[in-house]
Amino acid sequence: MKKIIIAIAVMAVMLAGVSVFAANVGMKHPNLRAAQLLIEKAVKKVSAAQTANEFDMDGHAAKAKDLLDQAYVEIKLAAEAANQNKK
Repeated sequence: MKKIIIAIAVMAVMLAGVSVFAANVGMKHPNLRAAQLLIEKAVKKVSAAQTANEFDMDGHAAKAKDLLDQAYVEIKLAAEAANQNKK
């Protein structure tokens, strides 16, 4: 039962991350977009590790994904700041 609850919680975090990924930078800032793509790959790898380890990672993998989500948002904000500074 504990593993089912953990799996549901992890899925909720993953779904939250997917909504963040919808806010990508686009092609105006190719280096920032490349960084976002690498973050997306990292999140998928962490998710695969969670599955392989039956989500038994003491919450560290979930925290890593939260931090990756934060980095993704910060990259978007960096692109928006660059756009504002070019005006």
